[in-house]
Amino acid sequence: MRRTSRDIRTANRYGVLRQIIAHSPVSRQELAAATGLSLATVANLVGELLALGLLTEVGFEESAGGRPRGLVAVNTSGGALVGVDVAETYVHVELFDPALNVLARADEELRPGENGPRQVAGHIVAAVESVTGQGGRGSGTGGGDRRILGVGVSVPGQVDREGGVSVYAPNWDWHEVPLLSLLAGRLPHPLHLDNPLRACTVAELWFGAARDRGDAVVVNLGTGVGAGLALGGSLHRGVTNSAGEWGHTTLVLDGRPCHCGNRGCVEAYVGAPAIMRRLRELDPGSPLLHPGDQTATIAALARAAGEGDPVAVAAVRETARFLGAGIADLVNLLNPEVIVLSSWVAALLGEHLLGEVRDVVARHALARPLAGTEIVLSPVPTNPVSLGAATFALEGFLTSVGRRPRSPGAPLPPPGAPAGTSPAGI
Repeated sequence: MRRTSRDIRTANRYGVLRQIIAHSPVSRQELAAATGLSLATVANLVGELLALGLLTEVGFEESAGGRPRGLVAVNTSGGALVGVDVAETYVHVELFDPALNVLARADEELRPGENGPRQVAGHIVAAVESVTGQGGRGSGTGGGDRRILGVGVSVPGQVDREGGVSVYAPNWDWHEVPLLSLLAGRLPHPLHLDNPLRACTVAELWFGAARDRGDAVVVNLGTGVGAGLALGGSLHRGVTNSAGEWGHTTLVLDGRPCHCGNRGCVEAYVGAPAIMRRLRELDPGSPLLHPGDQTATIAALARAAGEGDPVAVAAVRETARFLGAGIADLVNLLNPEVIVLSSWVAALLGEHLLGEVRDVVARHALARPLAGTEIVLSPVPTNPVSLGAATFALEGFLTSVGRRPRSPGAPLPPPGAPAGTSPAGI
């Protein structure tokens, strides 16, 4: 993509704000050292962010032999960001202040058969309205007295983020669904679309195990499975924003059928439905099984595995065997510093999977790349998909500064147009 001077300035503005969120309060001199930008450039960017209401001056610190340095911090009252995690079985929404502290949460269950585009859009609207309406005016605890800077929406599968379209969601059989257009008439906020692979990866880059790492892979374990990539400290999207579809690489030739239409995919062996199938094969009458409820089944499996239940332990061990084999491929292919197990299945089952996964990877990965790779669970304390989605809204807000406003939910200009590219690090 062609990058204009406006794009570069947007990227620098975003990079400076990211540093302030991570290290607030901070001086302009410290920001210049951390970002590699000149002090004059940093001073100009900080001035812009102050004018936008995203920063505030918070006093001075003594310097060695010079004038005291002014400190800036995030203005936590300067607006709000919404992050929407749309999964195959639920919609989870969180409201954040500009420092990405959680202010409010809301959940909507997606029952079997409620996965039509308009039904899903309705649940998104209900949850967003819930969080933006929480907190009375002047309370400082919710969205009632805050300007909404944007809403980031994460949906499973492949997305066209510029056009606001869910290109392909195999678990729902969605094809070319104009999701942001469906939302635009019902939510009066700027809307931004991406998928959970990108959202989880950005959450790890900002607050998690990928922070300050050069190359990282974030393995997203849920109903679907994928691998978000952070290469050179920045999110790697690929040419068509489709990088990371590791869940649809072949693990077993002519193996189990997958929702994508192929057979033997990684997802068909380690996604939540695959784990439920494995448990059913081991014990068809298992009390751990909750038909139609993936979350309840995985939670019950985790509890039983912790208690040493033999069926649960066998199901976890077999899942770890396939997961470890797939992760060994990522180690050999990408040679990352860290591989992070993230999303809701990892949150519930990760402690029971981790040791076995490491052992399997050690048996299958090449020794040299494995020696430089750490495999860990996500340390992000909140929902990583909602957090990452909120950063997409923040990115969109900073990108829109100085441009003519577009209607809520309208697609971004196409690649190469003056709307620019994604700022570095996201």
